[in-house]
Amino acid sequence: MTVTTEEPTAAAAGGEGSGPLLIAKDVSVRFGGLRALSNVSIEVPAATIVGLVGPNGAGKSTLFGVLSGLQRPNTGQVVLAGEDVTRASPQSRAKRGLARTFQQPELFMGLTVREHLVLAHRVRHARSRLWKDMFLAGSLRRPDKEEEARVDGLLDLLLLTPFAHQLADSLPLGTSRLVEVGRALAVGPTVILLDEPLAGLDAHEAERLAGALKRTVEEEKVALLLVEHDVGMVLALSSHIYVLDFGSLIAQGAPEQVRTDPAVRAAYLGDEDTVAEGRTSTHEGA
Repeated sequence: MTVTTEEPTAAAAGGEGSGPLLIAKDVSVRFGGLRALSNVSIEVPAATIVGLVGPNGAGKSTLFGVLSGLQRPNTGQVVLAGEDVTRASPQSRAKRGLARTFQQPELFMGLTVREHLVLAHRVRHARSRLWKDMFLAGSLRRPDKEEEARVDGLLDLLLLTPFAHQLADSLPLGTSRLVEVGRALAVGPTVILLDEPLAGLDAHEAERLAGALKRTVEEEKVALLLVEHDVGMVLALSSHIYVLDFGSLIAQGAPEQVRTDPAVRAAYLGDEDTVAEGRTSTHEGA
């Protein structure tokens, strides 16, 4: 398997025949004289985990910015659920089913885990109640039956039920990352962009989060695009992987193809043993 700058094939779609939910087509981004991305194309099919990896400075964060609407490409196209959203705002993309998490959890320290999920659910499903939530103390603690069932289901899915009434400022990092995933799911997305969810986690926390991500895809049928420096974990989780280096797509394919690809090994230099053997390794930078 070698590099490709052509459109990804439907083989990444997990064999169900439906079209991809999220597409980046021939995306290029320049910052002055620096080309951060060069004609990059990827697809994220429904109900799959797709990995996006590459060495420090490969362009992963820039591509995430393009997909989420925070960065406008110089050329190329972004398509979400069959609709061109290249010029759409992040808020507009969110309404169309795109959600994302960030490297550092952005939680409200004065809210409990459960309240975070309730608030996120109301942003999408009961927006009019948010004004009451802002001015009436305790209103987040009075969900309707449908909301309560949905939040309970997410807490159970992510193994957060024991932490439901714990304040965010007392949570370990791994649990905070699970809350971020739960909050993203609560708005009812079809695609979630996960920005280095395993960064800073110990082995136990990483395994716990990885299990939660698998259950999320299986039970919620949501698609996940995973940017992560833990190459071994990406190989274990993803059905299809894209590899960037110096802003270009140097490889794509199933984990076994990527693991043995000479271009990938060369890109990672001293880390090629990690890529080849699929061991867990964390690399610094974005």
